[in-house]
Amino acid sequence: MLRGIVFDMDGVVIDSHPIHRRAWKTFLQTVGRNVTDAELDFILDGRKREEILCYFLGDLTPSQIADHAAHKDEMLRQLAENMQPVPGVVEFLDALAQGGMRIGLATSAGSRRAHGTLRELGLARYFETIVTGDEVTTGKPDPAIYRLAAERLHEIPENLLAIEDAVSGVKSAKAAGMRCLGIACAERAEALRAAGADPVIPDFQSLSLEQLEAKFR
Repeated sequence: MLRGIVFDMDGVVIDSHPIHRRAWKTFLQTVGRNVTDAELDFILDGRKREEILCYFLGDLTPSQIADHAAHKDEMLRQLAENMQPVPGVVEFLDALAQGGMRIGLATSAGSRRAHGTLRELGLARYFETIVTGDEVTTGKPDPAIYRLAAERLHEIPENLLAIEDAVSGVKSAKAAGMRCLGIACAERAEALRAAGADPVIPDFQSLSLEQLEAKFR
């Protein structure tokens, strides 16, 4: 039985990936780290900000992580005025709400950015619970964030569906016991399927609640 859906945020609810790439690339240049576009793909895999910083900059002290995070977040805020919901997701969320489906969100983003962005875009009202990266010790692909989302929705993971666009996110949801729907362009779809997403669709614009219930009944 499908009783609820837990969304990832970046790239699933919010069309933020291009802006994130620009912010991270600019930030890394300011600390003397030039990266290729291929290397920047790491930031799109649902990792916590601390993990991304250490991946590119090596071992950092908590103070350095906090300073770098604040610097990078300021760059993101300067670019974020152009951020928009993913095409079709608002209509899909409306349909889920009207159909009585429970809706949660599990994002590796920090609490301030997650709640602030969702409020600014008028999306926070859709989510019964919002779990952020600040609330778990270990980020995706560890299952902790999806287990916490299920706990807050008062549902067993087997009755919930995660919607993800990143391999680490798919692995996190599956390890928590949830089924997983992937959202990805054609060139990334196979990687999500290999991680356990089934099916993988390109966008929300042709997806209905009836189709989901039929697939995950």
